[in-house]
Amino acid sequence: MRKSSDRILTSHAGSLPRPDELIEANRLRESGKADEQTFQKALTQGVADVVRRQVAAGIDVPGDGEYGKSMGSKVNYRAWWSYSFQRLGGLKVAGLGLYDFPVRRSSPGNVVLSSFGDRRDRLRFATAYSDPESGITTGPRATDWPVCVGPLTYTGQAAIAADIAHFKAALAANGVSEGFMTSIGPASCSRIGNDYYKSDDEFVFACADAMREEYKAIIDAGLILQIDDPAIAENFDQINPEPTAEDYRKFTTPKIEALNHALRGLPKDRIRFHLCWGSWHGPHTTDIPMRDIVGLMLKIEAGAYSFEAGNVRHEHEWSVWKDTKLPDDRLILPGVVSHATNVVEHPELVAERIGRFAKLVGRDRVIASTDCGLGGRVHRDIAWAKLETLAQGAAIASKQLW
Repeated sequence: MRKSSDRILTSHAGSLPRPDELIEANRLRESGKADEQTFQKALTQGVADVVRRQVAAGIDVPGDGEYGKSMGSKVNYRAWWSYSFQRLGGLKVAGLGLYDFPVRRSSPGNVVLSSFGDRRDRLRFATAYSDPESGITTGPRATDWPVCVGPLTYTGQAAIAADIAHFKAALAANGVSEGFMTSIGPASCSRIGNDYYKSDDEFVFACADAMREEYKAIIDAGLILQIDDPAIAENFDQINPEPTAEDYRKFTTPKIEALNHALRGLPKDRIRFHLCWGSWHGPHTTDIPMRDIVGLMLKIEAGAYSFEAGNVRHEHEWSVWKDTKLPDDRLILPGVVSHATNVVEHPELVAERIGRFAKLVGRDRVIASTDCGLGGRVHRDIAWAKLETLAQGAAIASKQLW
């Protein structure tokens, strides 16, 4: 994994806006009106273009934009997660919507996840969440979600092989030596119905065993693997009533252990982990503080950690690194531009944010990044402007730090 040895390098969190042609190809394939060959043709061109645009914008470590993760509309906050439904065996589509799973209540020492609709932030701001003019949206709601009904297996070999082939060809065409590809983490993967495994912990380990095959495929291809597992932080909002920080850490520890189980034996310096509190444009007043989970994050066997640090709910948490020791062999990718606003950050502000982290953990261990994926969350023109200002801010910070 590259380090910022002579300047601040740039990357991002994964998802980038899809071109209309790819969105339409996805929509037609999902409706059975187009074959796989038509989709793959659109995907090949889309990945080639998105890597070229990242390089032109000044991104040093590009991704494939998560283009192989099906997204049939311009606004979509869950493609990073729902793609796994097509790559796992043992699932059955049920007539349940995302918000229809049973409401479960926690108690001290007995923390359980409730339904998506029972999130504390959603309950507190129910009027805003139900108002179509409030700006809180995640795109079209799915009416059917999967339930695990048998042994979980990985069936996405052809899909991940195609994703890797498209991306490597695009990297080579643009002379890029290092790129990253995202894959869902076990804790997030397991946030579906379970009618087979005896416990939530058993289910999350089953997800770890299944998804390990995808992790290995990405690393074996010579790419950087990024684990997307927002459930590590985001679950806190989906527990009702609010648990203590200690109870939440106990609840989350088996999920960290499952992820490390999936990563066992894989080269740590080829893995980065993305932490976030959920990318929807809501108030986020019930997010768990970074200070309460940073220790859990650092237990993950990854060489770098990506996290939200640019949006107004979490920007102040740069100060956590004043008294948190970053292990000597690790890097950080703080978000210095945000998915949560249409305002394009000024390059001077981006440089200021980078400088805070560089002074605390060392300039060579900071890679400038985004809070979360930009694709499906802000307009494509705004997303690309944010990547450009990210690179401009990194250039300013580099002059200040070297």
